[in-house]
Amino acid sequence: MEVHQTLPYLRETLLFLALTGILIPLLQRARVNQVLGFLAAGTLIGPFGLGLWAGEFPWLAYFTFPDRDGVAALAEFGVLFLMFMIGLELSASRLWALRHWVFGAGVAQVVFSATLIGGLAWWFGNPPEVAAILGFVLSLSSTAVVMQLMDEQRSLGTPLGRAGFSILMLQDLAVVPLLILIGVLATGSTEGMAALAGLALLKAAVAIVLIYLLGRRVIRPLFQTFVRQRQPDVFMALTLLSTLGIAALTEMAGLSMALGALLAGLLLAETEFRHEVEVTIEPFKGLLMGLFFMSVGMSIDLREVARSPLWLPLSVAGLFAIKMLVTAVILRIGGFRWGRSIEGGALLGQGGEFTFIVIGYALTAKLMPVATGQFIMLVVGLSLFATPLIAKAGRSFREHAESRRSAAQAERDLSEQAEQIGQKEGHVIIAGFGRVGQLVAQLVAAQEIPYVAFETDARVVSKLHGRGLPVFFGDAARVELLHKVRAEKAAAIVLTMDHPASALHAVKAIRRAYPGIPLYARSRDEKHAVALRHAGATHVIPETLEAGLQLSALVLQAVGLPEGSAAHVVQLERERRIAELQA
Repeated sequence: MEVHQTLPYLRETLLFLALTGILIPLLQRARVNQVLGFLAAGTLIGPFGLGLWAGEFPWLAYFTFPDRDGVAALAEFGVLFLMFMIGLELSASRLWALRHWVFGAGVAQVVFSATLIGGLAWWFGNPPEVAAILGFVLSLSSTAVVMQLMDEQRSLGTPLGRAGFSILMLQDLAVVPLLILIGVLATGSTEGMAALAGLALLKAAVAIVLIYLLGRRVIRPLFQTFVRQRQPDVFMALTLLSTLGIAALTEMAGLSMALGALLAGLLLAETEFRHEVEVTIEPFKGLLMGLFFMSVGMSIDLREVARSPLWLPLSVAGLFAIKMLVTAVILRIGGFRWGRSIEGGALLGQGGEFTFIVIGYALTAKLMPVATGQFIMLVVGLSLFATPLIAKAGRSFREHAESRRSAAQAERDLSEQAEQIGQKEGHVIIAGFGRVGQLVAQLVAAQEIPYVAFETDARVVSKLHGRGLPVFFGDAARVELLHKVRAEKAAAIVLTMDHPASALHAVKAIRRAYPGIPLYARSRDEKHAVALRHAGATHVIPETLEAGLQLSALVLQAVGLPEGSAAHVVQLERERRIAELQA
């Protein structure tokens, strides 16, 4: 007990660190989104999860958080650094480079989503100020979840990734007027609301500009003076000082500390120390985000799900439907096809982490009934859990749409190609246009031999067909496709696809339809090669065999065998193994 008086919340801190040390590696190994893992952990061991039974089973108190106040202070610290890390991403150069998407698509997404959601909230009987808060805050998406999903999919560098990132940047900036709006509404006066809001915005703008200008004059010289040796401990100390110091200034100005942390990140993003700060705080990034999202999970009362078995799922579905529709239309207007637009809408359709911050402020200021706030936080929490599944569905829809479009285009292109081939003979058909297929095509084309290639990856087909290459979407096992390109007149068919089962299926189908045509196949290994030979392939080249033979040749030369002798030994082994396969 004395230890707890000396170090408050020591048990909670130790439990959180133990969970983090175990949970993060497990989530990484299982490839589970860390944000969702921390949300689930907070829900499970929080005051509305196993913590409910801590009174009945005292031993549970050592492994749960029966009282959310035990992590509230740490969670506030997590919020500040979450805002700080977002500020680091919002550099002026990035905003300017993506200005059309940020201030065009981003503003449109927030305005239209907030209008629709706020209008729906007002229609359901919420007061205008509550409806305005709900519309505004639910129009924002989760930067942490979406960025991690895009990072896992390696889509940040794609056009859709840049567009999504731009919309998220505008949403992060939109938190500033939202927090100011909460402060205005917290005064309790409804008379002259427009004038009051305008005055508050003006005061806030002046305070932000002054803090920003002061920070620019102080932060860079401060770092330049004390970090000449690039010591990590000095960087960490100055980063903490900058973040908490500016957060304290914004609180003194009547604004939120979270806004100050965002400003600190923005200020450091404009200095030459930005990347060094990112590297320094990287070890703590997952820890602080985990702290915040675990505290969010602790606020989710699963009993409410049982009390509202209809309205909760309907509300989550409605939130996704409205934001998906708005975002997809905006992306479509921005030049994306419907498939990618819907994929982007699905990715940005959830509620955001700022909801928990803003709703918490609104509840503290008594701007919103507790029941409404709890319900909305539960809706947003469930939407975060649903995001990976919805995003996967959106990606599948896009792939299906692209496949259908590519298939339709392939039918048209194949008809044109068939006319071009006409009665010619001696062309080569390549099934699978990855690295091996492209190499075969280059060598064939260099000898002025015509070829036609099939590939099942719509992205590869779109890219290469756009360059004028005779590459078409389709499965070479479909005889009708082969018939369109006059397979009966082809000199050979070459199978280079990666998937062993697909190659085997294609060999069987082609051999049934064209029993006399030379059929060459690439196999994964010698076992796969035997299966392809039995299915009817004329010649099979195992990729592991060629790699092993070439390495053997180099090794033989390294130990002193002449180059010609080494080549002869390897060729004899190649012929022996291929003869075994032929047999």
